[in-house]
Amino acid sequence: MRNGKSFSDVLRSLADAADPGERISFGTLLDALHDRAFGALMLVFAAPNVIPIPIPGISTLLSAPLLYLAAQLMLGHDRPWLPRWIAERSISALDFEAMVDRILPWVIKAERMLKPRLDLLVNPSAERLIGAICLGLSIILFFPIPLGNMLPGLAISLLALGILEKDGVFVAVGSVLAVLSVVIVFGVLVAIAKAIIFLIAQALGL
Repeated sequence: MRNGKSFSDVLRSLADAADPGERISFGTLLDALHDRAFGALMLVFAAPNVIPIPIPGISTLLSAPLLYLAAQLMLGHDRPWLPRWIAERSISALDFEAMVDRILPWVIKAERMLKPRLDLLVNPSAERLIGAICLGLSIILFFPIPLGNMLPGLAISLLALGILEKDGVFVAVGSVLAVLSVVIVFGVLVAIAKAIIFLIAQALGL
C-alpha cells in the first residue's frame, strides 16, 4: 500500500477516471503506477492472461511490456521504463474498464492475504532472480502456444504481488507455478512436434 491507497483502489480510480471514448496508453499506466515500481505494472500486464477477457489479441499485446519490465527487474533497475513504441500502444478505456472489472475481485482477495514475510525471497538479489523467471514466462506468453497463457500468467501475477508487498510466500508459490508452467508448455510443444512429424510421415507414406 502506498500513500494510503491499495493497488486495487488505484486500478479502480484509473478505470473510473477514463472517458469512455478515450484510449489508455501503456505510458499512462506507467506514469500512474510508477511509484509502485515493477510489481504493480507486471501484475497489470500479466493478470489478464489468467482470467478470460473477451478482447482479441490481448495476451500478445500485453506480453511485450512484460518482456521489458521483467528484463529490467532481472538487471536490477530501480525504476521501470518502456520504449516509446510500447509506451504509445493503447487499449480503449472501455476495454481497460472491462479488464479491471474482471481482475479486481481477485486482486482484492490477494491483498487481504498479502503481508511482508520471508524477506530472503524478496531482497534485491532475489528480485533479480524473480525478474529472470518472469522474463522466461513472458517469452512463453508472447507466442500463441496452446495452453501457454493461463499458468504462466498466474505465476507472474503471484510473483508480482509478492514483490509488490514484499511477501515471500507469494513468491515461493509463484516460483513453483513457474516451474510447472515450463514443464506443461514443454510437454505441449513436444506433443505438437510429434503430431506434426506423424502427419508428415503419413502424407509421405513413411
